[in-house]
Amino acid sequence: MSSDTHPIPRAVLVEQFGPPSSFRLAARDPGAPGSGEVRLRIHAAGISFVDVLIAEGGYQIKPDLPFVPGSDVSGVIEAVGEGVSPGRIGERVCTAGFGNAFAEVGLFPAATLYRMPDAMTFEEGSVLLASYTTSYHALVQRAQLREGETLLVLGAAGAVGYAACEIGKALGARVIASVSTEEKRELAKRAGADAVVDSRSTAWREEVKRANGGNPIDVVFDPVGDVFTEPAFRSLGWKGRLLVVGFAGGDIARLPANLALLKGAALIGVNVNAFGQMEPDLARQNIRDLFALYEQGQIHPPIARTFPLDGFDQAMTLARSGQTAGRVILKMTD
Repeated sequence: MSSDTHPIPRAVLVEQFGPPSSFRLAARDPGAPGSGEVRLRIHAAGISFVDVLIAEGGYQIKPDLPFVPGSDVSGVIEAVGEGVSPGRIGERVCTAGFGNAFAEVGLFPAATLYRMPDAMTFEEGSVLLASYTTSYHALVQRAQLREGETLLVLGAAGAVGYAACEIGKALGARVIASVSTEEKRELAKRAGADAVVDSRSTAWREEVKRANGGNPIDVVFDPVGDVFTEPAFRSLGWKGRLLVVGFAGGDIARLPANLALLKGAALIGVNVNAFGQMEPDLARQNIRDLFALYEQGQIHPPIARTFPLDGFDQAMTLARSGQTAGRVILKMTD
């Protein structure tokens, strides 16, 4: 919805942790940007499972109340604060941060906003950074995935899983995707997966091995956790690496430590937020690399459904369900 219809910008406001139905759409003008900040006219915001979990109060990080949820956002800079070049006004940008995304206008640190490639849509820009930077950091810096290796992606139709499939292919790996439905199977194939296995199968490990020609796996990308981590680790070969990305499956898995010893294998944590703080120059280079992959046509952020801002309840509920093949987006402008 446009600012012409609503002169005072609106935002989704979380006043108490709970389900999306308990949040409200309220008039909220963040004011002028401070030093080092910009005022962003938001065009689109991606909704992740984690965004909803934070708003429900079910995440390890709990923001002060009240707050505006969401992390992935794209839009146009309409004003700049002290220390920011006025030349940035009118720039099409995207960012991934913490909060202030589900709104028509927001204030953001200028250093965290990246100019989008000209061909990139606002919808694509609103879902690219968080998921693709996580997957790129995981596969490039943490796993050091090499051309010709085999990558097994759990939850391959989710945001980071889909990104891992595309990035894995761009890096020259053979990609095996694990998904739970036929719709998600098709999405994984769209991401370039060479083979797809059914995560619900009682013979899952055998399916994985068969999909790789009877050979063990080199790298596992695991944003799921729960009951999947141990069989995935057992599917690794010598010097295999399992990337701990998240726990969308619910419980945090516990592994017998002797498995790592027997296989000479590694359990590797992926914390993209800490990476950005500890190695900011490399994190920025990763984003430049991702934009280059986009311009080369090697990555294509998948969009499942878009909702207007006043449909945030339905949109967040859908994103929370994990049933969509692709990302759910709030679109603030026509």
